[in-house]
Amino acid sequence: MVEICGVIKVLHELDIIIVNYNSTDYLLDCLGSIYKSLEGHSVKIFVADNASSDNIDRIVIEFPDVLLLKNKQNLGYAKAVNECLSLSSAPFVSIMNPDILINKGCFQSILSFMRIKNDIAIVGPKILDGNNSIQGSARAFPTPLTAIFGRSSILTKILPNNRISSKNILTGTAVDNRSLDVDWVSGAFMFVRRKAINQIGPMDDRFFMYWEDADWCKRMSKAGWRIVYYPLASVIHYAGCSSERSLMKSLFEFHKSAYYFYCKHHDFSETNQFLWKSLCLWGLSLRFYSVLGVKALARWCGRRI
Repeated sequence: MVEICGVIKVLHELDIIIVNYNSTDYLLDCLGSIYKSLEGHSVKIFVADNASSDNIDRIVIEFPDVLLLKNKQNLGYAKAVNECLSLSSAPFVSIMNPDILINKGCFQSILSFMRIKNDIAIVGPKILDGNNSIQGSARAFPTPLTAIFGRSSILTKILPNNRISSKNILTGTAVDNRSLDVDWVSGAFMFVRRKAINQIGPMDDRFFMYWEDADWCKRMSKAGWRIVYYPLASVIHYAGCSSERSLMKSLFEFHKSAYYFYCKHHDFSETNQFLWKSLCLWGLSLRFYSVLGVKALARWCGRRI
C-alpha cells in the first residue's frame, strides 16, 4: 500500500524523482537546491519514501507542490523509482538521491544537450563530494575483477592508480570539460529520456539496492541507445547518508545485487558456469568481509576510511 500526498498537475518537459529512506534532513536541502536551480521553470517532483521514521511529512509542509508517495514498507530503490515513473509523463526524467545538491544551471544545461542529441538515453553530470572533489561517477561495465578492484575496494584504496581500477572507474575523463560516451553513469543523479524508458522498460526491481543503474544502462546500451557523461553540468553528492546508518545491510545488498548483475549479464558457458559463478561469489565475499572489517576498524579507531 502507498499513501499519496499531493496533486498531480499538468507536466511540462521534466519530471524529478527522489527516493528517500530516513534522510529527510538531506532531502529538504536537496529540494531547496532544486527549486533554486529551476529559476521559475515548471516541473513535477515525485518523492517516494520507503517507510522512513524521521518525519517525512515535513517536506509537504515546506514544499507543498511535491508529490509524496508514502510506502508502508521499504520497497527498495528500483521499485520506488518505478512507482514514480508510472505516475510521471514528461519527456525527460531526472532521478536522484536525497543527499544531492543541484548546482546552478544543471537542469537547463542537460536539457539543452539532450534536446539536440536524440540518440542519448541517459546523461550523468560531474558529481562532486562535499569537499568539491570529483567522484568516480562515469564507469565501465563491471567484470568479475571489479569485485576486487572496484571503486571502493581495499586494493583500489591502497593502489588507486592501478591499471585494472582505472579501467573500471573513468576518473581521468572527469576532469575534461567535454561530453563522453561511457558504459554507465551513477544513479545518484541521472537524466533519462522517456522514449528510451518506454522502449526498454523501467528499472529491474529485483535489485533491492545498488547496481540497478548499471543494469538499466546496460539494457539501454544493448538496444542501441547512448549513455553519456556530461561534465559541463554538476551536482554535489553527500554519499551514503542512509547506508551509513545500516552498514551491514547496505554492504550485504550491494554485494547481493552485484552477484545478480554478473549472473544476469555475463554469458557463462555451460562447462565453466559453476566455476565462474563460484569465482564471482568468492571475489564478492572477500570484498564484503574486507570492507566490513576496514569499516569496523575505522570506527574503532574513531575515524572514517
